[in-house]
Amino acid sequence: MEEASIHYLNLYLNTLPNSDPRLTASSSSDYFCADKYNADLCAQLIKQGIKTATCSMAHWYLVEGEPMPTVGHLQVVTNWEGAPQCIIEITQVELCRYCDVTDEFAAAEGEGDQTLRWWRDAHWQFFSKECVELGIEPSPEMTLVLERFKVVYSE
Repeated sequence: MEEASIHYLNLYLNTLPNSDPRLTASSSSDYFCADKYNADLCAQLIKQGIKTATCSMAHWYLVEGEPMPTVGHLQVVTNWEGAPQCIIEITQVELCRYCDVTDEFAAAEGEGDQTLRWWRDAHWQFFSKECVELGIEPSPEMTLVLERFKVVYSE
């Protein structure tokens, strides 16, 4: 984690009582999306409470050897340049096929016009590119990791 994110996380942790379980929660720092425009936009949508969910391909975690998201995990959300914008806490994690994502989840992602149609188009494009990088075929049945979160700190 970059020094700025560590400092930002510590500002938040120092506001908590000594018995708070978040003091020992896992933590990370990252931006959302794969380009500057969307990373900066998502950071703002999260800070405003419009974006309260995100998703990724389950296959990515297997290939990259990364741990799956867990409830209680804290993430310093940064902009594209790595400047901390807020801290979120994961409140729910579930596996879901791409074709089974609901209208409600698409709206909770907070992007575009917040419709399932927009969500499907944008995410099909994104996941199709990721599938090429992973050497697999995109499929409506591909398993996604759906995460819900809340902002717990913002300056």
